[in-house]
Amino acid sequence: MTAKRALVLAGGGVAGIAWETGVLCGIADESPETAAALLDSDVLVGTSAGAAVAAQISSGTDLGELFARQVAADSPELHPGMGVEGVAELFLAAMTAPNTSAAQKMQRIGAVALAAQTVAAPLRRQVIERRLPSHRWPDRCLRITAIDIDTGELTVFDPDSGVDLVDAVAASCAVPGVWPPVLIGPRRYMDGGMRSSANLDVADDCDLAVVLVPSGQGAPSPFGGGAAEQAAAFGGRAHVVFADGAALRAFGSNPLDPACRVPSALAGRDQGRRHAADIARFLSGRPPLAEG
Repeated sequence: MTAKRALVLAGGGVAGIAWETGVLCGIADESPETAAALLDSDVLVGTSAGAAVAAQISSGTDLGELFARQVAADSPELHPGMGVEGVAELFLAAMTAPNTSAAQKMQRIGAVALAAQTVAAPLRRQVIERRLPSHRWPDRCLRITAIDIDTGELTVFDPDSGVDLVDAVAASCAVPGVWPPVLIGPRRYMDGGMRSSANLDVADDCDLAVVLVPSGQGAPSPFGGGAAEQAAAFGGRAHVVFADGAALRAFGSNPLDPACRVPSALAGRDQGRRHAADIARFLSGRPPLAEG
């Protein structure tokens, strides 16, 4: 029986979109068949920046065209007006509140998100519209994560959810305090990365998962273990590519800033070339190449 494969794309701001696109292009440079296998994964899981990339690649748009968008001089992205440190400060009280569950902490963060002064929701939605080559759900398994502000629980949107694709991606990318929460029906949503940058457990029904994480392996997670811990729980079924030192330097101090887009894409492409062989071996069931 053929193994059920997932490609899991984690959150990481505008830098993350550029880096993940670059990594996939770099893999294609070295091993077109490996890149094709990743793009044809049975399940695509996207969180925040990864939601945008998952929607982009599931549209069938050529990787070269998606990469060209990232390194183009012009960009539809808006400057957030706040860096990741400012976001962390907003939520420090909520994340450290004693005797509260994870869901209650999320609800407190959601309250901050609702009270924050941000750009208007229609303007932010236009940015998401321009990110996506297609506004229609693909005829395949695409799972996009977001947090229900009122319950504090994870929501997974897919083609059967009855939700507009643009709204699903906008919800997953709605960094609280930076971008406005997204209203879908009677519910309000914020960034799925508030629970986990990767949400790898959303692919629990898969036999194998390749995970792209635009942060360092030791990056802290506000609630429990980060991507490395989730991958460990996934056992040998997950192969994770974390951003390397060059990529982290390309991201700069604020991965939400559109100015980091071009260097992040270039760093990702270089890293993808170097990881292509190991990913090919993982997908084929062979051990990784020895380092050194």
